[in-house]
Amino acid sequence: MKEITDLQGSFELHNGVQMPYFGLGVYQSEDGSEVINAVKAALDHGYRHIDTAAIYHNEEGVGTGIRESSVSREDVFLTSKVWNTDQGYDSTLKAFEASLERLGTDYLNLYLIHWPKGDLSKETWKALEKLYKEERVRAIGVSNFLQNHLKDLLSSVEIVPMVNQMEFHPYLVQQDLIDFCASKGIQYEAWSPLMQGHIFELDMMKDLASKYNKTIAQIVLRWDLQKGVITIPKSSKPERIKANADLFDFELSQEDVQLLDNLEKGKRFGPDPNNFDF
Repeated sequence: MKEITDLQGSFELHNGVQMPYFGLGVYQSEDGSEVINAVKAALDHGYRHIDTAAIYHNEEGVGTGIRESSVSREDVFLTSKVWNTDQGYDSTLKAFEASLERLGTDYLNLYLIHWPKGDLSKETWKALEKLYKEERVRAIGVSNFLQNHLKDLLSSVEIVPMVNQMEFHPYLVQQDLIDFCASKGIQYEAWSPLMQGHIFELDMMKDLASKYNKTIAQIVLRWDLQKGVITIPKSSKPERIKANADLFDFELSQEDVQLLDNLEKGKRFGPDPNNFDF
């Protein structure tokens, strides 16, 4: 198990970059005061990792939140993603510049291909490699790439992706994919770790929360970290943002980690990467 210390702890990517293993996701956070206040609350509480995307339409607010927080840009691990309609070599480079402008920064810590798009993603990846070599971005990776997508991409890359951000929760563990990524040095990262709220319906989760005197969200997020999976739960409420990060004064037993692993159903609450084309 990778070492888990505190809210500002990190996992090392295969290029040596330290990526904080816990962060704030801002999917569906409205641009303007909602996302600005969420980012400020997270950073002021001790978070050092913020994850956004062009398609979230809130990069401007994220940038404002970082600038208005008590934390300098250099201490924030900032991720964004290139959207499907911007994939391709030249269009990705333009999309990257547009994201930087909206965020009000001159570099990203991590830039991801948001969804696999076959051969087009290979051109997109060449653009990401260029940005990485030019040190415009500290790390590059993919999101929603299953094993077949990764194998196809890896057949033509110069630089292996550092990260694969996937839907990940007890109903969608995909251990084979985690293991494949690990074998290639690709860090696994979770989106939708709380099953879009459905995790709170499970009696077993209520039992575990009672056993550890923690919330259901804290149990699941701690499980993510003990699996070596970076996680970025979304919330716009300061009290929830603070509670989500209260993970470092307990540890799940190996038996309880396995208990959650065994809930695997192959069930998605988001789109299937094999069929999603928007």
